Amino acid sequence: MKYPEELVERVKQRAAGYRLEGFLSGQGKINPPLMIVGEAPGRKEITAHIPFSGQSGQELMKSLAITGLKRDDVYITSVVRSRPYSIKKVKNKKTGEIETRTPNRTPTKKEVLAYAPLFDWELEQVNPEVIVTVGNTSLQRILGPKFSVGIHHGQVFCQQIQQLNATGDGYVLSDREYTVISTFHPAAVFYNRKLAPEIEKDWHLIDQVLKERQSAANQG
Repeated sequence: MKYPEELVERVKQRAAGYRLEGFLSGQGKINPPLMIVGEAPGRKEITAHIPFSGQSGQELMKSLAITGLKRDDVYITSVVRSRPYSIKKVKNKKTGEIETRTPNRTPTKKEVLAYAPLFDWELEQVNPEVIVTVGNTSLQRILGPKFSVGIHHGQVFCQQIQQLNATGDGYVLSDREYTVISTFHPAAVFYNRKLAPEIEKDWHLIDQVLKERQSAANQG
């Protein structure tokens, strides 16, 4: 996705001062059956210039295969387009020296808000049939802070979503309704293998919803 330069500059100004690095565009098909929305690119994504690279990407593609779709069939993005990082001082076990490291971290609500103009524009351009949020950050950006992936995963929501307000400091509800389904972030299984069956079940639901929509479109 190629974004308007003035929009990118606006977002960078809004995000100035936050610990963010790089910039990764969303990628994929316009008017797709699915728009998959994550939280932010990590170090691997910023380096490879591909959303959901590495192990998390492999897990996501396994889930996507349940629907019979491939990466090129969908659109993949995130609510923050730069890598959030923290700064940590750690001792090198081999040398004994103190080193500075910058691991990935979850974006803050302020960082998500800073990128809101870009995500709103992107969603309008992509115009997906169904939005799939992976993880809490994207779910709460789209449906609001009262939602939690642990409670609301595997459910279909057809409703208005959050968009940036006129003053740029908060959210209002969109004019149109969207179909949104939430599931866990693909990396969640690395920390809790028990989530794997839940994630698989969620993606079977996504497949069912897509097939029902296709059937209705064919009959129409």
